[in-house]
This record gives sequence, C-alpha cells and structure tokens, in this order.
Amino acid sequence: MLKSLSLASRVFGVSGQRLASQSAAVQKEKWDLLAGVLVERLPVLGKTLKPIEVKYQKMLNDIEFEQSMLSDHERRHQRDQVAAERFKKGLDVDLDEVASKQTAQDYEDACDAELASFKLAERITEADKKNDVTSTQRKLEDTLILLVEQTVGSKKILLLPQGVRQEGETMRQTADRVIREVCGDKLRVQVYGNAPVGFYKYKYPVNQRKDTVGAKVFFFRAAHVDGKASGKILWQSKEEIEGKLPEEYLKSVRQFIL
Repeated sequence: MLKSLSLASRVFGVSGQRLASQSAAVQKEKWDLLAGVLVERLPVLGKTLKPIEVKYQKMLNDIEFEQSMLSDHERRHQRDQVAAERFKKGLDVDLDEVASKQTAQDYEDACDAELASFKLAERITEADKKNDVTSTQRKLEDTLILLVEQTVGSKKILLLPQGVRQEGETMRQTADRVIREVCGDKLRVQVYGNAPVGFYKYKYPVNQRKDTVGAKVFFFRAAHVDGKASGKILWQSKEEIEGKLPEEYLKSVRQFIL
C-alpha cells in the first residue's frame, strides 16, 4: 500500500511539474493582434433566372392575375367604354369632358411608347469583356471580395486588408485604420458592427520571431460604398479566390463568407 502511494505521488508529481512548465511556457508566449477586413462589393443586379425559374414566375403571375381584383386603371377603362357606348347611342354625355380628358387607352398607349424607348443596361460590362479584375464594375450579379497584396515576413502575398493593432486601439478602430492605410483614402466602405465575424492565427517561422511567436487575426465584414482601392488589388468572386489566398487562411475566411 505504501509502495503504491509512493509511486502515485512520484507520477503525479512529475505530471504536475510538466503541466506547470507547459502553462508557464504558454503564458510567456506573446502574439500580435491584427484586424482584417472582408470588403465586399455586393451584387448590383439580380441573378439571371434559369428557364425553370422563368416558367415558375410566369405561373405565379398568372395565378395572381386570376385571383386579383380590378385595379383603378381597369375600372377607369371600363368607365371610358361605358361613356363611348353612350356617345354612340346618342345618349346624354358631357362632350367637353370627354374631349378634354385623357382616356385609359391614351394613358396605356403613352406608357407603351415610353417603355419601347427604354433600354436596359447591359449585364456584361466593359470590365467583364476586358477581364479587368481590379474593377468593381465586373460580375454585377455576384459578390466580389477585395484582395490586397501585402508583405508577410519576406514574402508578398494576397490577403484581405489587415494590419497590427496599435496600443490603445479597439479592434474596430484598427479595422478602420487598416482600410485607410492599406487601401488608400479614396476607398469608402461601411464596416458592419464592432464584433469580429471570424478568426485566424498562425505562427511565424522560428528565425523570424522576435517579441511575438505569431499573429491572431480578427476579421470584420464591410461593404464597398464607392471609390477605388490603391496598390496591387484584385476584386474576386467567391469561386475566384480559390488558389489566390494561402490554403489554411482561405479555410478560415470561407467560414464567414456568405
């Protein structure tokens, strides 16, 4: 019995020392805190309907038309027809009122003429034709994501705009500053809220570590309002960012891309 207790005390004593040393090592590790911003150019146009969606939409429109009540315009058109019939039969009709007012049919003809002169904007833009991946005027049906070339260690790689938090800043304040410093003053975005939407951490190569062992990146989501980002940039769809970002980094980013 005494021998068992002695062995247990030695085992747990060694384990406790190891846990204590590991805990101390963890506490000594310092990390850089960074704010990253997912800047999205939201869709400008609705998605082109597929053939089956066109058929379904027509069916809904037909059902709605069959079950709907007469509109004010349709009632007006009925009154005009009644007045025309009375006029043909020589019944009492206010000729001055008939001659001066615009009938429902006249109004329809004017609307049809205006519609015929209206031209829809092209869905395929000049940026699409030239494959200008730095323009927000491409892929108007899709969400585009801003990627910016930044220096990490000794390498230049494409990332979401990001930067190190400075002393006294909140993470949201860091995100706002990062947009100005990395993307320039001409780009205007709207950051959604003060809470991060994603997180990623990585350790620096051993030969590049100084006071910190790695970086912890807190991501915020923002919408592009107007303006153009400076530097080497890409506006990419969700499918196009594949292969553009580091693999593990991309896995984290994909978790909060809608």
